Amino acid sequence: MYRYTDFDRHFIRRRAAQFRDQLERHLRGELSADDFKPLRLQNGWYIQRHAPMLRVAIPYGEISSHQLRTLARVAREFDRVTDGPFAGQGGFGHFTTRQNIQFNWIPLARAADVMDVLAEADLHGIQTSGNCIRNITTDALAGIAPDEEVDPRPYCELLRQWSTLHPEFAFLPRKFKIAVTGAADDRAAIAWHDIGLQLRRDTIGAVGFRVLAGGGMGRTPLIAPELRAFVPWQDILLYLEAILRVYNQYGRRDNLYKARIKILVKAEGQRFIDAVEAEYEALRADDALSDALRLSEAALKRIEERFTVPTAWIASAAQPAAGSAAAASDAAYARWCQRQVHAHRLPGMRAVTLSLKRPGQGPGDVSAEQLEAAADLADRFSAGEARITHEQNLLLPWVREADLPALWQAARTVGLATPNHGLLTDLIACPGGDLCALANARTLPVAAQVLQRYQDPEELEAIGELALHISGCMNSCGHHHSGHIGILGVDKDGTEWYQITLGGSDGQSRYGAARPGRVVGPAFAAEEIADAIDAVLTTYLDERADGERFLDTLARIGLDPFRAATDAVRQRTAVAA
Repeated sequence: MYRYTDFDRHFIRRRAAQFRDQLERHLRGELSADDFKPLRLQNGWYIQRHAPMLRVAIPYGEISSHQLRTLARVAREFDRVTDGPFAGQGGFGHFTTRQNIQFNWIPLARAADVMDVLAEADLHGIQTSGNCIRNITTDALAGIAPDEEVDPRPYCELLRQWSTLHPEFAFLPRKFKIAVTGAADDRAAIAWHDIGLQLRRDTIGAVGFRVLAGGGMGRTPLIAPELRAFVPWQDILLYLEAILRVYNQYGRRDNLYKARIKILVKAEGQRFIDAVEAEYEALRADDALSDALRLSEAALKRIEERFTVPTAWIASAAQPAAGSAAAASDAAYARWCQRQVHAHRLPGMRAVTLSLKRPGQGPGDVSAEQLEAAADLADRFSAGEARITHEQNLLLPWVREADLPALWQAARTVGLATPNHGLLTDLIACPGGDLCALANARTLPVAAQVLQRYQDPEELEAIGELALHISGCMNSCGHHHSGHIGILGVDKDGTEWYQITLGGSDGQSRYGAARPGRVVGPAFAAEEIADAIDAVLTTYLDERADGERFLDTLARIGLDPFRAATDAVRQRTAVAA
């Protein structure tokens, strides 16, 4: 993973000191709440339903064992409520769909202390909020996937450095999200982003980017169209500057719901693309800007050299792990290998997903103890490195194949070995109305019912691959639009209701092009939603042909049978009432 330079560390520490000064002035009454708001937001601090929330950036999802232990310290020492109506709450983090982690119960008065602790571990909350370029995300298998054409991580790091505190793009019309993939299969959901970048090679082997722009979820789910099929990697900052400049100039600022770049791209179509191309050519013609923004081989090499590869660790991959063979004949171990273990570009190596989905915890939630345990597993089995996935799990990228049985046993001991990757209970959910001030409905009770109801691994395998995504409001932090089954919490006269969509996709090739799901019908009351999900699954199991996955059956038979099944749930509720 990327090793910070002395400049990186100095920058983060100076930013933490600056935030401390801002916070102290606010607490003394010298900065009003309105004046302090943009300052705290650009450092990752929100005011949520019950307490402040901190969002910590994990650039492109890479995290070290030391950083995991630092996050555990934050959860243990700072994220706890000791008195009042919420006494006992806290002590955990929440991994998000953008490869960040959030803490929900840190008192604002301790915020600067937390930022100092994070800075000591090369962590921060810079630009995890505000109308600026947010955390750059990528495929959790970046740098190790067998189908990868180009490792996207060095380019992600270049984008991080370019976008951090960019003076022209600090106050955009709305928040801005960029995702990058270097693989043939899009595991970064790039078409759902404000800008999506896919690294590829042209016919002579030169590296460049396919550029998409104008994707997004929310009230108007839109798939990003392609702006250019190929931008040479040396010019990518010039091209991104052109896109951001056009958006910054013409994006709407009079309506919060129409301020995202997707609305501008949709409204202007080819005129938007033409404006970007004209700005790109103008930037290329400006010698000073062109020299400042055009990437060089030396700059790329300098970044690439700071991505450490555990060569000694990899060299020992062929050596058998002592005492780990006992699990080889265990059926539970075989199921875990099938679901949680992934192919690697290097022989003798594997990547392994540690599941954060189990009854009793919200999806993506992780306690201080589990963070410590994950750090121990990373040290013991993955050369001290882990990744955060956009499915709200952890991934170990450097696991020696011979260590798999021992890793399974160790992960099972600490509750991180549930064999459900890609299955129904590997669901995505935002924190919802339990914590978020924007949510219309709670998501965690819905997730809890699904996690509790579908615990039989045989039943889950019988259902097969199925992505369930749950959002508590139209902001779509739970990515409900891209779920094979999507659940959206809505408010009706102060009561929680839930809308179901079917057939969405995040863009992975086996599920077809990225697309939003279609609404089944009117929303369901809170007491109906679990039965409605069950009705959808029962219809699928009754109707599917041999070998069909959920999306296959839905495409073949259409929405009507699922609508009839869910309508029956409403009718039963009405009769019972």
